[in-house]
Amino acid sequence: MENTKDLTEHSTHSERKRRDSFGMFDGYDSCSEDTSSSSSSDESEEEVAPLPSSLPIIKNNGQVYTYPDGKSGMATCEMCGMVGVRDAFYSKTKRFCSVSCSRSYSSNSKKASILARLQGKPPTKKAKVLQKQPLVAKLAAYAQYQATLQSQAKTKSAVSLEGFSWGNYINSNSFIAAPVTCFKHAPMGTCWGDISENVRVEVPNTDCSLPTKVFWIAGIVKLAGYNALLRYEGFESDSSLDFWCNICGSDIHPVGWCAASGKPLVPPRTIQHKYTNWKAFLVKRLTGAKTLPPDFSQKVSESMQYPFKPSMRVEVVDKTHLCRTRVAIVESVIGGRLRLVYEESEDKSDDFWCHMYSPLIHHIGWSRSIGHRFKRSDITKKQDGHFDTPPHLFAKVKDVDQTGEWYKEGMKLEAIDPLNLSAICVATIRKVLADGFLMIGIDGSEAADGSDWFCYHATSPSIFPVGFCEINMIELTPPRGYTKLPFKWFDYLRETGSIAAPVKLFNKDVPNHGFRVGMKLEAVDLMEPRLVCVATVTRIIHRLLRIHFDGWEEEYDQWVDCESPDLYPVGWCQLTGYQLQPPAPQTSRESQSGSSKQKKKAKSQQYKGHKKMTPLQLKEELLDGEEYSFLQGASDQESNGSASYYIKQEP
Repeated sequence: MENTKDLTEHSTHSERKRRDSFGMFDGYDSCSEDTSSSSSSDESEEEVAPLPSSLPIIKNNGQVYTYPDGKSGMATCEMCGMVGVRDAFYSKTKRFCSVSCSRSYSSNSKKASILARLQGKPPTKKAKVLQKQPLVAKLAAYAQYQATLQSQAKTKSAVSLEGFSWGNYINSNSFIAAPVTCFKHAPMGTCWGDISENVRVEVPNTDCSLPTKVFWIAGIVKLAGYNALLRYEGFESDSSLDFWCNICGSDIHPVGWCAASGKPLVPPRTIQHKYTNWKAFLVKRLTGAKTLPPDFSQKVSESMQYPFKPSMRVEVVDKTHLCRTRVAIVESVIGGRLRLVYEESEDKSDDFWCHMYSPLIHHIGWSRSIGHRFKRSDITKKQDGHFDTPPHLFAKVKDVDQTGEWYKEGMKLEAIDPLNLSAICVATIRKVLADGFLMIGIDGSEAADGSDWFCYHATSPSIFPVGFCEINMIELTPPRGYTKLPFKWFDYLRETGSIAAPVKLFNKDVPNHGFRVGMKLEAVDLMEPRLVCVATVTRIIHRLLRIHFDGWEEEYDQWVDCESPDLYPVGWCQLTGYQLQPPAPQTSRESQSGSSKQKKKAKSQQYKGHKKMTPLQLKEELLDGEEYSFLQGASDQESNGSASYYIKQEP
């Protein structure tokens, strides 16, 4: 169904009918020319007396860490206060134990975040509560934060959220945003239609001094996700009063809405002198033009109705032991994103954020049905008001046939590390579950008890055949401790006595997703899944997207599928009321990196959740040409359509 309405019908009406249908306000000539001004004041942050900088640090679990060679080499995380092996700490400066702590420390709300945690306050617009830490660790983190501040220039400050505007950001840099149609899970993603430049709408007229709210016609000059750059009709090439707005906002209407609603159309004061007969001007300009469909606002409202409700029970991955699931309760729903609270959390502080279509959540009883590990709750019966989520509400996976040739335990493959999403690693199938689900382990980094195995479906776009990285020129992370570099798959398979998972079993479907390199969007930082950030698509490999968080180092980039429910159009946060994290300011980047921006050849990474470190190894070299031959994969620009990944030749 076409989502724009042809206005040609207006040209056949009588002159009187035209005047009535446009609802022109005849008294605009006598409008006052006085202008009104508005002022705004910044919120003041509460000043808190600094804590002493000599607070003790409690070692994590009371353990004393040493280098593998027995020599002492300790470091303390400046964000959470955790003590660990310095060589395994994150970043070049070894100041933080993980990506999470590094980013949190340098974020635009670090001070407010720490204060909020110390005072036990809930998160606010300027204070996002991070992972809960022991009280002494919190005090130590704040003490070290104060000490760091004293050594930094007083002029260094983070850009507040109020200082970021998508419109200004896009205009000043000539950026292009991913279209709404790229995001099928987002509001209007499947019914956006042909909304494009030159579509006309009725919007409030802000260039007017009337005491009542009046409207005027505007045309779309540029689209950026949900946001549109509008220009009032009659300004021609004059962009002086152009303005950005969310096209799904409540003040945006199709042409004809004012007449139907009895609202006045008043031309902007700046151009009132240009024409004496504005009614005739509008008839001429709007004849043959397109506008929004009459039911556009209704469609927006319907697309923002979410089936998940508070108090629903689900099974979700245990963020401290990825190999198992736990029962959690839906605490809140914002734009389809769920804040889940683990059922045993008495103070509701042990939470997890994900989208309602995330592959990490399932109906009650899912784990038992496929043989997945599950942590039983100490709560013997459901609390009053809690109820199981209907199974049909969860994202469906493709049916697979496991009766023929299928995955087997011990087979090798390549997989996105769920605890370090910037890396694709050498991996092994550790267990084959029912309904096509697999337990995957990252070679060289697995816990002895398998607590960091991760569940991927056989059709998951996050697992790849052996050689995928090589043919697509992606850096493959070899097993931790593997010294025979450069890494070669053939040698590794021979040394481990393993076989590669058959290529034909992997999902090679590539949808016509529409993403292009350089497009802007809003993306969840999956290492801190409460945060939705300003981001850019920097690489496209078939259906795989490399997401870069604007203002941050490349080491924070994440590999994400093109149909991930954790990607959103520009303007999604504004539309749903979710908080958007702006790009990191230059001063934060300097304090975080301590050096000029460059791609790290080797770095340490602490996994979030199981607290297990895995360093990224040196760049791998090509596989032996005598053992494998490949078909060239899609380039970064060749983003759509089906593709042959490669052909394996048996030695």
